[in-house]
Amino acid sequence: MSFYWVKTNSFIKKIFSKYCWDIPNNEKKIYLTFDDGPTPEITDWVLSELKKFDAKATFFCIGKNIKANLSLFEKLIRDGHSIGNHTMNHVNGWKIHTNDYIENVKNCAQILEEEIKPNNLIFRPPYGKIKKAQSKILRKLGYKIIMWDVLSADFDQSITPEKCLENVTKNVKSGSVIVFHDSIKASPNLKFALPKTLHFLKENGYKFDIIH
Repeated sequence: MSFYWVKTNSFIKKIFSKYCWDIPNNEKKIYLTFDDGPTPEITDWVLSELKKFDAKATFFCIGKNIKANLSLFEKLIRDGHSIGNHTMNHVNGWKIHTNDYIENVKNCAQILEEEIKPNNLIFRPPYGKIKKAQSKILRKLGYKIIMWDVLSADFDQSITPEKCLENVTKNVKSGSVIVFHDSIKASPNLKFALPKTLHFLKENGYKFDIIH
């Protein structure tokens, strides 16, 4: 199992203060985000669950998945969700030259610009891994780099669906940016945790908002 933290602490937020980790507010607004789609069947199911709770979310999409599932991507837009860039090929910033990384982001951006006018300049690095030089260039291009406050860890096949749910419900607070994945790998945990998370948030007076 890879190392990761479920709740981002204030020390990390302070060190990497140029990234957006949460969006503090006094209105109990939270920000559901989904990475790695659009994915046939999984993303459709997510959209259906969100609609049941009148919830909007932010989807950080992979460019190659948009190209392969254009009608599904267009459904995301029609349903009023926010869209962010998650690179063209889900590349790990720590393992790729900066110029190649930026080019990969731009390739995804080109697809987004063809479909969304105006396009949100929000970006989430795959795996949360990005070099300082890569971040600096993207921010100069106008991107907000969106990380997270609460990680469901739905991608981790070694944890139970119940633990995935607990990762969210035990750590969420007003302003939290919560990460799920609309991917095949995450689907067993996601399909258990997402409906219960939505119910929990609604029952506890949280409001759903999107990231711009």
